[in-house]
Amino acid sequence: MTKKERYEKVLDWFRKNMKLAETELDYSSHFQLLVAVILSAQCTDKRVNIITPALFHDYPDAETMSKASPEVLFEYIKSCTYPNNKSKHLANMARMLMEKHNGIVPDDVEELQRLPGVGRKTAHVIAAVLFRQPKMPVDTHVFRVSARIGLSTNAKTVLQTEKQLVKYIPPEDIPDAHHWLILHGRYVCTARSPKCTSCGISEFCKFYQQNDKR
Repeated sequence: MTKKERYEKVLDWFRKNMKLAETELDYSSHFQLLVAVILSAQCTDKRVNIITPALFHDYPDAETMSKASPEVLFEYIKSCTYPNNKSKHLANMARMLMEKHNGIVPDDVEELQRLPGVGRKTAHVIAAVLFRQPKMPVDTHVFRVSARIGLSTNAKTVLQTEKQLVKYIPPEDIPDAHHWLILHGRYVCTARSPKCTSCGISEFCKFYQQNDKR
């Protein structure tokens, strides 16, 4: 099976079997998703969703959050990873968003990455989820699953994985493919004990083919 054929078969399966492809982060505005994604760095979506209701109740937009100090925001997010850094990022991000963008989340990835706490992956999540741009955020799930299936080959960094994925995935599928791979990695192709025998794409998967003991 060629790499192109593998991509076609895997993507076709996802299109047919994972029609609901969306983030598991809870949000009700562009700003709130940006906050949630910043908080999700090295933290589970489940934990972020526990934190954000109270935070969004008191600071629902950039204007209100821009007036909060990092010390105040820390009390809302202290149960997530790296709360000291993230509280500073959120306060400074909201202020810059007000000063440079009138409180509106920009759709340009370069502008997004100028915001405190926003790196390449976060910017690509915002661009893909909110604006349906063909940007492929690569987290640990996407990195692992892509390598196992055989969508990426000898990729040592997330950027190398990203470049291989966007080369073969049609631009219109990239925003959904990001979620397909994350959700597949979160619930089926788990880091430990992947559920290969119940996986719908096992027949196209390099990992399964190499480890099938039947």
